[in-house]
Amino acid sequence: MSQTTVEYVEQTSEGGWRLADSRVSLDSVIHGYWNGRSPEAIAEEFPSLSVEQVYGAIAFYLRHRTQMDLFLEEQAELWKQVQRHSQSQHGPLLDRLRHSRVGRKSEESAP
Repeated sequence: MSQTTVEYVEQTSEGGWRLADSRVSLDSVIHGYWNGRSPEAIAEEFPSLSVEQVYGAIAFYLRHRTQMDLFLEEQAELWKQVQRHSQSQHGPLLDRLRHSRVGRKSEESAP
């Protein structure tokens, strides 16, 4: 009986992590796992993934937890930097858009 090794996760050329043969980021699966979703529920959120792929991604994360947690911390910091830059460059426009969205929601819920 021969064994076949399946790689569930791959690193992109940009340094990110994706589930193999998909465009779904490992971050997305890990955040679902952290939020208490079952692998089956995570797979339902990403129809291109099988439950096996989600279990494989979670197993990869658990095996490489220190490295992946560091990667996710770095990603969170990058995201904060992007948000700060966006707010500094486009704050007034973003505020108007948010205000407009809130106004539309209140109009829709009015009797």
